[in-house]
Amino acid sequence: MTNYLFTSESVTSGHPDKVCDFISDSILDAALKEDKNSRVACETSISKDTLFIFGEITSNANLDYEKIAKNALREIGYSTKGSGFDVENCKVIIGIQKQSSDIAMGVNSSYDNEETLGAGDQGIMFGYACDETKELMPLAISLAHKLAKKLEEVRKAGTLNYLMPDGKTQVTIEYENEMPKRIDAIVVSTQHKDTVDIKTLREDVYNTIILPTVPNNLLDENTKIYINPTGRFVIGGPESDSGLTGRKIIVDTYGGYARHGGGAFSGKDPTKVDRSAAYMARYAAKNIVKAGLAKKCEIQLSYAIGVSKPVSIYLNTFETNIVDNDIILKAVNEVFDFTPQGIISTLNLRTPIYSELAHYGHLGREELNVSFEKTDKVDELLEIVERLK
Repeated sequence: MTNYLFTSESVTSGHPDKVCDFISDSILDAALKEDKNSRVACETSISKDTLFIFGEITSNANLDYEKIAKNALREIGYSTKGSGFDVENCKVIIGIQKQSSDIAMGVNSSYDNEETLGAGDQGIMFGYACDETKELMPLAISLAHKLAKKLEEVRKAGTLNYLMPDGKTQVTIEYENEMPKRIDAIVVSTQHKDTVDIKTLREDVYNTIILPTVPNNLLDENTKIYINPTGRFVIGGPESDSGLTGRKIIVDTYGGYARHGGGAFSGKDPTKVDRSAAYMARYAAKNIVKAGLAKKCEIQLSYAIGVSKPVSIYLNTFETNIVDNDIILKAVNEVFDFTPQGIISTLNLRTPIYSELAHYGHLGREELNVSFEKTDKVDELLEIVERLK
């Protein structure tokens, strides 16, 4: 197709699933602050007046799970009755146990090298980059995240004092010859107090959220704008819908524009390759695109539990490469260490960076200065490619 539409969505921090991601990653950060070798697989579920924290954690950290969770909820804005979740009067159920000794055995000493870590599970992970945006992310998910972040910024600043924590955004891009041409549609749905009328809300969101965020040159007279299309969104957050950690994996990555291996990120320490290898694959793909070796790049990694080296590495540049993919892949294998220990060491992943990633995507977050968004391997890649040509 020469022309086609592609859509991605984002959600605000008050969306029930993202509430759970934030709590799980806040517990992970708290564990890593006290014990950098903590093994964490923490899940959270929330609904109406009940919070359930469960999973497997092996750590020397002294963790007050209820306190961490309630502080996270207050930070989002769910602090009182009527906000979407009454944190002061909710039920909290804790179901945490230690990591299975069978899993720990495979991670502590790998099948192929007893001196290094093995992968915490089998699975496939993808990393992607393209030149559509400054941060080398697909345009639709980039704009959807920016709109969601603007909703949060305006709410917390009190600019629109009737906004509430829950919300969703969605952006549809029209492509022509594989390049973004225009925005075909924008959807913004935000929770609000019942004191505001829908006409005022729609005007305010358009003028305060959409216009300052979206590039004007991508809007035209045919762009469709939908703001709270049902007309009312007063009941929101966990009061209206249950939440669960790891249920927004497409929001967390590339908005569906690139493939996804299926594993969630939040609540998992970096020995879990679902998380760490997806970050490393993004790191490699981003450096390839930044180096000008391709306009688009997708990397797949696969692992076996307890084995350190990937079972397979696949690279696709969608025919945008300037040298053979075989050469790029050879350079990637020389520059990047895809073993769990190599990933953790290269990206410094035993640090408490994760709660900040729980909202508005884990990837493309250059403002957080995370290691896997750096493009510090460009020169090394180019040198090796030149040698191999």
